[in-house]
This record gives sequence, C-alpha cells and structure tokens, in this order.
Amino acid sequence: MTALQQQGQAAKAATYVLATAGTARKNAALNAIADVLTERQTEWLSANAEDVAAAKEAGMRPAMLDRLTLTPERVAGIVDGVRQVAALPDPIGRVDKMETRPNGLIIGRRRVPLGVIAIIFEARPNVTVDAAALCLKSGNVCILRGGKEAIRSNRCVAELMRQALRSVGLPEDCISLVQDTSHETANELMHLDGYVDVLIPRGGAGLIRAVAKEASVPVIRTGEGVCHIYIDDEADLDMGASILFNAKCSRPSVCNAVECVLVHRDIAADFWKRALPLLAQKQVELRCDAEALSLLGPDAIPASEADWDAEYDDYILAVRTVGSMDEAMDFIAAHGTQHSEAIITKNYFKAQHFLDHVDAAAVYVNASTRFTDGGEFGLGAEIGISTQKMHARGPMGLEELTSCKYVIYGEGQVR
Repeated sequence: MTALQQQGQAAKAATYVLATAGTARKNAALNAIADVLTERQTEWLSANAEDVAAAKEAGMRPAMLDRLTLTPERVAGIVDGVRQVAALPDPIGRVDKMETRPNGLIIGRRRVPLGVIAIIFEARPNVTVDAAALCLKSGNVCILRGGKEAIRSNRCVAELMRQALRSVGLPEDCISLVQDTSHETANELMHLDGYVDVLIPRGGAGLIRAVAKEASVPVIRTGEGVCHIYIDDEADLDMGASILFNAKCSRPSVCNAVECVLVHRDIAADFWKRALPLLAQKQVELRCDAEALSLLGPDAIPASEADWDAEYDDYILAVRTVGSMDEAMDFIAAHGTQHSEAIITKNYFKAQHFLDHVDAAAVYVNASTRFTDGGEFGLGAEIGISTQKMHARGPMGLEELTSCKYVIYGEGQVR
C-alpha cells in the first residue's frame, strides 16, 4: 500500500466519525482552528515568507505572487471566514421533504456529506483553510494537495488545523495534506478509487482540464474563468469603464476577473476615452482586433486567435469590437467557460435577453464579474466556482458539498 493509499484509508475511516459528529462538535473544531491560526499566525507567516522568497527567486509573475502571499490582514480575513462558516446553518441532517405514501410508508430525503473530498489547487495558501473549513462544517473529510510553491505554508497550516481537531476530540485525519507535490502523486490522487468520493480541482484552465481528462474518480470542475464584459451601445459609458477597471484590475489573478471586453462599435471611441486612463493606471496590456487597434493605436497590440480563449490571470485584456448584442453573445458562447459574463446597458429588454440567453454560472447586468464569490453571494466561503451543471453550479458553499439519502419509516409494509 502506497503512502497516499494509507492517507486515503485514514481519511475514509475518519468519515464515519465526522458524518455523525453533530453541529456543536464541528463548530467547536472550527473555532479551535480560528483560535490557533490567530495565536500562532507568526509560524504560518514565517513559512509563507519562505515560499514567497523561493517563488521570487524562481521568477514567479507578480499577479501569482499576490495569490501566494499572506499578510496579517489576509490571515485575519481567513480567520474571520472560518468563524463565518461556524456561524452558518449546518446542512447535515436537514430533511428536504417528508411525505406519506398511499401504502403508509413515510419517505423523506435527508442531507448527508459527500464523504472524502480531495482538492487539488495551486499556489494559494488561503484555499487550504477555506476548503478545510467548508468540508468540516459539511461533515466531509478532505485531502488537500496544494502546489509546490506553497508547500511550506500548507504544511504549517495543515498541522495547526490537525492540532485543533485533536483538541476537540475529532480525528486529525478529517484534514490531511498530501506532502509530496510531484505530478506522480497528483496523478495517483486522481485515481484513488475506493477512498476519494469526489475530486475538486482549483486553479487555472490547464490544471482543471488535465484533472477532468485524467481522473477516474468523480470530478467537479471549478474556476475556469474566461469571463467577458459586453459594453452595449446603450450603456452608461462611465459606469462601463469603472466596472471594466474593477473586473480586470482589482485582482487580475482570480477566476472571476474579466479577460475579454466586447465593445459595440457605435460607442467604442467614446468608451475608450473613458476606459483607457483607468486601465493605464495598472499598465494593462490590450490585445485587440483590427478595428479596436485602429482606435487605440500605440496603446494596444494585435490579438492572436489564442487570445480569445486565454485566461491571463494578469494585467492583460483581450479587446473585441462587435456590431450587436447578438454578435457579442455568439462570441461568448464560442469562447467563454460558463463562469461569469456581464452586460453593461441601460436597456431593460436587452438586459433580460442577455440574462436569458447567455449560458454561464453567473450572468450580470451593470455589475462587475468580481462578485462571483461565495461570501458575496451570502454562502460564506466557497470551495470553488463550479462551471459545470452537475452536481453543482456557481459558488459552491455548504449545501453544494452534500448529497442526500432517502429515509423510509414503515409498519411492516412489503411489496
């Protein structure tokens, strides 16, 4: 038996305890995690500083360094997120419906954990805690496999969380970290049938597609974020410029950041007069079609075909000029990843048409795509943004980490 199989076996054993631990014990564990991360944050920050130094030495891009870096303020935000999860209603044991059949059987549907959730993610140490907290509250055991760039941070925080679990009498294997960050171990995790009930990849499009193609265990695809904003010919152009700046520049490395803007040609010149000065503040590189290039000149470079499908995770924006909303929607259908799409318009009927016809997990009217987030949607933290239609779609909070079982009460009925 390999080390990862042993880890999977231990995780599976822990599911039988955690599934019936009850809300009070799970909340006690979450509050213990929040306490230990607060009291011993210097250890986590020190480990993270080593990761950041190594990443800089290796030439990691600034936007990705931002994802990797922890600060006291970010740790405080992570801790607050754990406490928010503790305060959320527990979905486990909730009965969605209970009805009496003509034969007298009483049949109900009860919420239960999925079991063992494996999560493969990249250089984001906050995900280690967010994912563990959500899994814990929803009664799921988690096996975490982060990227090599964050291994010191992840080892430190995983051990702190395991200590917190022990302090409240829960098995430490409710949360475990894959210590080996090699591709071989990731591949083994994707095939850990019999131990892993579902695998959730969090990261760039390349990671997610590779996992979905390779894994033999069930996969929930998350986070592929080729998001678009369409600036309609009836848009408030100042609003559109402000929204575009926020969606691209507030945190370009996250999956709900916009990667491509579609601008109606009738208002393109006026729109870019407003948008360019904002984007210039962050030195956003514009990769444009020929029509936009003629407007933007030296402020832009020609786009290649690959740019229309690119998830940059950086201060880079693809620019496409369109002649109608229908053309914009056709482009989104061809190049989007069904994550988050937005229209900027003052026309109510166009807005409704866009909402009805664009196929994505989140569709916006006159707002930034950056709101596609579990916390912003009132779900607490999220384990990822699902871009598929089964078993969950959009920000995945506690309820999306559950399944159901049918419970049947009888009085001797036979068939």
